[in-house]
Amino acid sequence: MKTIASLAALNAAAEKRILIIDGAMGTMIQRYKLSEEDYRGERFKSWHRDLKGNNELLSLTRPDIISAIHNEYLEAGADIIETNTFNAQRVSMADYGMEDLSRELNVASARIAREACDAWNKKTPDKPRFVAGAVGPTNRTASLSPDVNNPGYRAVDFDELRAIYKEQVIALIDGGSDIIIIETIFDTLNAKAAGFATLEAFDEIGVTLPIMLSGTITDASGRTLSGQTGEAFWYSMRHLKPWSVGLNCALGAELMRPYIAELSKIADTRVSAYPNAGLPNVMGEYDETGHEMACKIEPWAADGLLNVIGGCCGSTPDHIAHIREHVAKYEPRIPSTIPPKMRLSGLEPFVAG
Repeated sequence: MKTIASLAALNAAAEKRILIIDGAMGTMIQRYKLSEEDYRGERFKSWHRDLKGNNELLSLTRPDIISAIHNEYLEAGADIIETNTFNAQRVSMADYGMEDLSRELNVASARIAREACDAWNKKTPDKPRFVAGAVGPTNRTASLSPDVNNPGYRAVDFDELRAIYKEQVIALIDGGSDIIIIETIFDTLNAKAAGFATLEAFDEIGVTLPIMLSGTITDASGRTLSGQTGEAFWYSMRHLKPWSVGLNCALGAELMRPYIAELSKIADTRVSAYPNAGLPNVMGEYDETGHEMACKIEPWAADGLLNVIGGCCGSTPDHIAHIREHVAKYEPRIPSTIPPKMRLSGLEPFVAG
């Protein structure tokens, strides 16, 4: 079993400063106002289903756009960029009848991000950039029934998720990812399948990458969609020994802070956060500027809560540039020292003793 050499560089960078992860991919794609023909390209010109909105497919049909977006975020100061693979697994690709493209999409997306990072690393070798292979939650949940009349029904099960995630993770590694990021976790069982599959993939190909975990608190209840508090979520997932744990999406910076503060107290690893650019307006758009968002995040850094920070829905390279400027003068958080106790979790955490 070997560990990718870039882990040493990642750890060294994380000890020196708060690292910056990129912002939203979908928000940037929307700016291009792409047509159905743009998504199809020549290769899928006669595809039997509508393809507009399949952003992951753009890694094959418009790689120039995906590359340009990565480069904008790198120019804004991102240390970590995520691959364009949030939905690039068989479960989500089934919506377009493109399940069999899953491996190709992940390899292609990782290579685009890898090429962008490598180019910037040559420009500024003293500031290494890293590719995070993005593993999204899928559009199904293993813990909850989508049918209110049949609460025992599940649209997907653990073994199905485990298989599709393993295929995705292997492809992301083959494409050149430095990190595997399991993100926007709304159902802990989905994330457990992704984590198990990731470890299986490591064993199969003889490579170990750092794992980042990022959950989603859905609203002011302070819980994930499957019902767990942030602390319970962490206890459910800490067996993976992730490089970092954190939260993204759903909430803006102002509403996310208490949950990040909670994780910062209990996590014996690094803490990441990439909130939305505020909350969407009535048109579903995000009005919070980069300066406004950065001003809300700066106190997190000042209070020692952060190791990795960036943006999710609505954020752009401008948001990332402002965030980088606002947190640059602060030291990264030192992971908490947690006394050995039995820590269990259901919907609520339980700590023995």
